[in-house]
Amino acid sequence: MELPRVAVIAPLEEVNPAIQSTIDAAMLAKACDRGQISGCLVDGPLALDNAVNLEAAKAKGIGGEVAGRADILIMPDLCTGNALVKSLHYFANINKSGNITGAALPIVMTSRTDTPENKYHSILVSIFQSL
Repeated sequence: MELPRVAVIAPLEEVNPAIQSTIDAAMLAKACDRGQISGCLVDGPLALDNAVNLEAAKAKGIGGEVAGRADILIMPDLCTGNALVKSLHYFANINKSGNITGAALPIVMTSRTDTPENKYHSILVSIFQSL
C-alpha cells in the first residue's frame, strides 16, 4: 500500500477539550498536514463508523481522503483497541496479530486465548516491523 489512509478514532468527530482523545487525534492529523508524519494520510478525530463506512461519513457531512475509507485505525487507548480486536476476532472470525508499534524493540502482545495461528501472525508482524 503506497499511501495508507489512517483514521484516529475518538467518540466524536469534533475536538472537545473535555475529551482527550479528540485533542490527540486532531494533533496527529495536523502533524500529518505539516509533513511531520509522512508516508500516509492521517485524519481525526473520527468515530469508528465514519472511519470505515463512506455512507456514514457522508451522512454526517464528513469529507476528506480518509473518512469512510480508512486502511489503518489508531484507537484512543488500550481498552478500546482490545475490545475492537476481540470483537472482530470472536464475532467476525478474523485472524489477528498483537503488536506494539514504535518501540525500540519488537513487542508481541498475545492473549492466552489466541490461537497458534494468531500468535504466529504476531511474531511475523514484529519481524517485519523490525526490518
